[in-house]
Amino acid sequence: MPQHQQPLDVLHALPDLAVGTRHAGFTVTGVEPLAELEGAAYVLRHDGTGARLMWIATADTNRSFSIAFKTPPADDTGVFHILEHSVLCGSDRFPVKEPFVNLIKTSMQTFLNALTFPDKTMYPVASTNVQDLENLMDVYLDAVLHPAIYRRPRIFEQEGWHLELTGGAEGGQGDAAAGGEQGGAVGRERLVYNGVVYNEMKGALSDPDEVLMEALMRQLFPRSAYGFESGGDPRSIPDLSYEDFLDTHARHYDLANSYTILYGDLDIERELAFVGARFDAVTPRAAGAPNPLRMQEPVAPASLTITMATTPDNASVGVAYVLGTAADRELVLATSVLIDALCGSNEAPLKRAVLDAGLADDFRAILMDSLLQPLVVFELKGAREAAATAFRPLLEKVCRELAEGGIERGRLVASLAQTEFELREGDWGYPDGVARSILAMASWLYDDERPVDYLRYQDAIDAMRARLDEGYFEGVLRDLVLESRHYAQVELVPVDDEPAGDDARRREARLAERAARLGADERRAIHDEVAALRAEQEAPDRPEDLAKLPRLGIEDVADAPRETPPEQADAPLPCLYHDLATHRIDYVYHYFDLRRLEAADLPYVGLLTELLGNLDTASHTASELDTLVEEKLGSFSVFTDSYGRDDDPLCARPVLTVAASALSENVDSLASLPAEIWGTTSFADTGRIFEQLQQRRVALGQYFASSGHSAALARLSTHFSNAAKATDLMGGVSYYLFLKDLLEAWDERKDALRERLEGLSRRVFTSDEVVVSFTGPREDLEAFWAAGGALGLAPAGKSAACHRLDLGEPRQEDEAVVIPANVCFVAAGAPRSSHDAVSLGAWQVADRALSFDYLWNEVRVKGGAYGVGFRRTTSGLRQFWSFRDPGVTDTLARYDAAGDWLASWDGSAEELEGYVVSCVAGHDGPLKPRRLARRQDGEHLMGRPAGWRDRIRAEILATRAADLRDAGRALSDLKDSRSVCVFGPQEAVGTFARKTVI
Repeated sequence: MPQHQQPLDVLHALPDLAVGTRHAGFTVTGVEPLAELEGAAYVLRHDGTGARLMWIATADTNRSFSIAFKTPPADDTGVFHILEHSVLCGSDRFPVKEPFVNLIKTSMQTFLNALTFPDKTMYPVASTNVQDLENLMDVYLDAVLHPAIYRRPRIFEQEGWHLELTGGAEGGQGDAAAGGEQGGAVGRERLVYNGVVYNEMKGALSDPDEVLMEALMRQLFPRSAYGFESGGDPRSIPDLSYEDFLDTHARHYDLANSYTILYGDLDIERELAFVGARFDAVTPRAAGAPNPLRMQEPVAPASLTITMATTPDNASVGVAYVLGTAADRELVLATSVLIDALCGSNEAPLKRAVLDAGLADDFRAILMDSLLQPLVVFELKGAREAAATAFRPLLEKVCRELAEGGIERGRLVASLAQTEFELREGDWGYPDGVARSILAMASWLYDDERPVDYLRYQDAIDAMRARLDEGYFEGVLRDLVLESRHYAQVELVPVDDEPAGDDARRREARLAERAARLGADERRAIHDEVAALRAEQEAPDRPEDLAKLPRLGIEDVADAPRETPPEQADAPLPCLYHDLATHRIDYVYHYFDLRRLEAADLPYVGLLTELLGNLDTASHTASELDTLVEEKLGSFSVFTDSYGRDDDPLCARPVLTVAASALSENVDSLASLPAEIWGTTSFADTGRIFEQLQQRRVALGQYFASSGHSAALARLSTHFSNAAKATDLMGGVSYYLFLKDLLEAWDERKDALRERLEGLSRRVFTSDEVVVSFTGPREDLEAFWAAGGALGLAPAGKSAACHRLDLGEPRQEDEAVVIPANVCFVAAGAPRSSHDAVSLGAWQVADRALSFDYLWNEVRVKGGAYGVGFRRTTSGLRQFWSFRDPGVTDTLARYDAAGDWLASWDGSAEELEGYVVSCVAGHDGPLKPRRLARRQDGEHLMGRPAGWRDRIRAEILATRAADLRDAGRALSDLKDSRSVCVFGPQEAVGTFARKTVI
């Protein structure tokens, strides 16, 4: 807690903050108890500007701040997305080029980002250190209120878009939309667009789901801001002028249009004075009113067909229904429960009906809330020919049958239980304060009188449960689908054509025409402007400007947080017990060692992860099991992990992991249900198996296209590590190719597959080499083992349990994976260098310097990639990656030069100290109990010694400048020793000898 205050009493309203009281220029306008958070919300207005502010008072010491602006777009230029990037490129009080990156490099932040939504832009930060949080607040407030964009127009060119002439003297990378004889090139030069947001959105709109959703929103909201692409459409981004960019900021980044949220254990008087002083210093720009956010009247347009250059698997059909307004929190939550009950699994009644009709490989339903007018999208994925004609009639027929005949009560009970569990657990993957700030905006943005609607849920859950037998959910379904007057349908048809078809041709024609008209002076002007942009990007910040940034020192680093180590529990099976506070939620992981298998078995283990929990068991049908799992368990999943050793790249310990969680009162089910699934699943229903595997194949293909950086790194790692090879065989590119071949020869292989899966299950699920991890109250641990005993497992015997897995030697080679995308994901790496004597802790500091200084400037700022990074793994692998990158060759050249940059690093002592502080903060970052237990489990399974993390922390704190330069020298052989793996379109990877087509 902050040293300047007593423990925060969040269970009682603070009398000093009563309605009507004034504090540092703010007046309290409301006090809202929040039982679900064990806290309260205090709502205030800034007297001088009308700015809204809310403090969500809880005992959480991972505190957060966010300022948001209502930003509904009026076109597709992506101006608010470009502004989100641009305001973080320097400000009046902090006139450095990249204060956002400086903060990442030097602060103790637990979250630091900016987010563009369809109707708002948010700037959230979080930290466990009060002074650090105020430093982040200071920089962010100056960035949004006093950005450098008004005096540095090239920020707009860098983050938004600019023209380049490539292929001549200037070289470069961008969207080569004009070239050769047809493109209107001048000499060998081509006229192209480049820019960070431009390239990001080219990648985003390579995703068929994004393209389908964009078209649905245009159909549903023809006269509303939601009909525009807030992130920006590459076809329209170049229509945005610098003047309109500035005008949009002046009209929307106004305090009267703002929403500030403080969260956690804070001295609120101090923080209000801090924020108030900065609000008081703002001079209104008086630029005019912000864009309106209008309610769209109901529309029901004719079905629309769009085309996209993508694989046939990506054929899709979407039907969307608008369900009301954000003001009806209970309706939105009820709709979430409803679509889970109807569509949450293959056995849910609506999804089962659609799959049985054979319209598509997969079907899903998505609730899109945090909008003035929330909606539900029903989507066919891998749609068959003519599916668009049959889809909505079938959808409405089944919904009518369910509304009139009743939805199975057990499913509704289970979905309510699942929803309540997830809300109670509140594990979003990022700090609670950030998540809750986003949730609060789901109602506050649209109604000043509703600041906390989406922070509450229990009353709504209780009301729904009380009305289960009154036809409540049937009524919600009737209103949503059968009586809707506001809906639309879009079909996406894949075609064999250049990206974006006619749109791309029009864009190319426009650039070609412009290129053909360029005279020598105009060509020179484009070259000169690009050169000026490069010079500005490469110019170092002035030391006196860097000194203005607030920063922490080593003296601000607290002692390492105390961590409760796991203990070996006295149990029928080997058990790691994590005695962590979980609010009476239990988490269990069962790790089944796979080293008794052969390499050829591993893809079949991947199949098991798709099937277990989705088929009949000896005691329950798949539908009954699905309902029972949702009702009794908070979560259930089966997946694979692969652990290695830091000192041996040939070591691989693949495991099949069965994970589940439950409330304490359901601990008996936590013990029995997973055991039933792994012990008695029937593989007889080959039709359902085919469905499940087809869905997984399509999902994997889309993952490769949307998260290619992660996929490329995983594939690259197989060139050096057997643990990575095992992972690839069970869930990566190799697994995808195995799955594709299996499905193509399904009729010939399905019977043998059944026998193989049955035999594999008997070999995997034994008591010989399983480790169970349990997190929760000790009394629940005892109840778990009392109920479960040996969990139905028996030993396989010595001969069956011996280790025989042989994955061979990893092999280095350059390779490309061809994906349906308009951008690339470029990974390169090399094995541990013989020159590498740098400690792991010092390497973590070097990783940060390379990622957020050299690579950020070279690959992102100058090259136009949306993201880039470097990591040196605990086993010594040196790996680079880029995200949504317009090029390959230039990026690889920049990777190759990274060692020279680091070897000559001459940053100041303050800069090094900042890297060290931020690394320690990342090392010490708070984790939810489940995530902490998983991390500790991994360290156990990898055989890491006690005190390993403490050693790394000490090495970070001991890092010196010479260590960074030594790390650079250890990268000197990169070009000669590296392998490359690129995920990208065919035209970008044509020179690679080894190519895999997804």
